[in-house]
Amino acid sequence: MTTRTGDVVGWSWSGGAPEGRPPTRSPDPEVPEHQSPEPESRVSWSLRRRLALGLAGAGLAAGLALGLGFLAFVGGLARAERMPLGPSDGIVALTGGAQRIEDAMDLLAGGYGRRLLITGVNERTSRDEIARLNPGQQHLIACCVDLDYRARNTIGNAIEIRRWMRENGFRSVAVVTSNYHMPRTLVELDHALADGHRVVPHPVVSDVIDPDQWWRHPASARLLASEYAKFLVAWVRTRFETDPEHSSAAVLVSRGHPVKVVAEPLVR
Repeated sequence: MTTRTGDVVGWSWSGGAPEGRPPTRSPDPEVPEHQSPEPESRVSWSLRRRLALGLAGAGLAAGLALGLGFLAFVGGLARAERMPLGPSDGIVALTGGAQRIEDAMDLLAGGYGRRLLITGVNERTSRDEIARLNPGQQHLIACCVDLDYRARNTIGNAIEIRRWMRENGFRSVAVVTSNYHMPRTLVELDHALADGHRVVPHPVVSDVIDPDQWWRHPASARLLASEYAKFLVAWVRTRFETDPEHSSAAVLVSRGHPVKVVAEPLVR
């Protein structure tokens, strides 16, 4: 121990800090003295902010893609009806409007097919009622028209069209349905039919739905948006399933099996 005399304040050294002074903390070897650790709350907020920006960007890109796809979908709809360039083995009309059956009957009368299948017919609709709604075509309805009561939706329509074509040995078919319904119908038929079958679309154009002025009519906008959404679901579903008749995805979309089991599935 060393003692200094003559000083105002004396102190002794024993390995510690001088008396009256706080001990000096040794600097953190991992954090420089001029930089303090970033608070955990600030890091968490930064991560949440980047995640929110990423999700917002992805949502914006998805919305833009859906919007452009919808415009392309509407732009590709037929604006006028045209007769087929040549005959097909058979003609198919999907129920959903009286004009579809009328156009299909005109194709049958014009020799554009040997037989006509009306698929998705309501069980309460008889052959006599169809003949009454199409006067002058009774002889064609009696000889060359088949009625399908099994199909419950567009998936079922494709299944029944395939079954009907196999029974008759047809390789080509003209399909009659509304112009806004035609894209989804072609997706389902392309998925259900085997390679080598030819499908000739005959879209029915109605004055009720105007694809060029859809934004001015809320009902038309809702119908086209709904059909576009169903088209996307059908396109995605058919990329992954093998056969719509034995597909759990088709059952899920249809809220039940796409075809009904009745005593007489096809009325000739």
